Amino acid sequence: MTLFPHSFLALIPRDSRHLCQNSCMARGWESKDVESQVESTEMPKQKSASEPKSPEQLQREEQRKDLQLSRTRIVNDLASATHPNHRKSLEAALAHLDKKIADLG
Repeated sequence: MTLFPHSFLALIPRDSRHLCQNSCMARGWESKDVESQVESTEMPKQKSASEPKSPEQLQREEQRKDLQLSRTRIVNDLASATHPNHRKSLEAALAHLDKKIADLG
């Protein structure tokens, strides 16, 4: 069984028939590259799954992520703030968040 009917091959110029072979090889390489990327992203998940964390550790990590997210928002707001009182308020909030993040360790 052939992939292409003989009449189809007759339509392709002889000097460009090899292009199909090259594109097939490139596609294979790309799929292997994607496969290796998927494996590399799954690897850290497998490592973290092997070490069970206590509920306190999970809660601390969640609090730290929440605080860091809030800190990012405050820093972005601070970058665009123009009124001095608003900037002062944001700087105080940033200092408070930094202290809480440091306390979590």
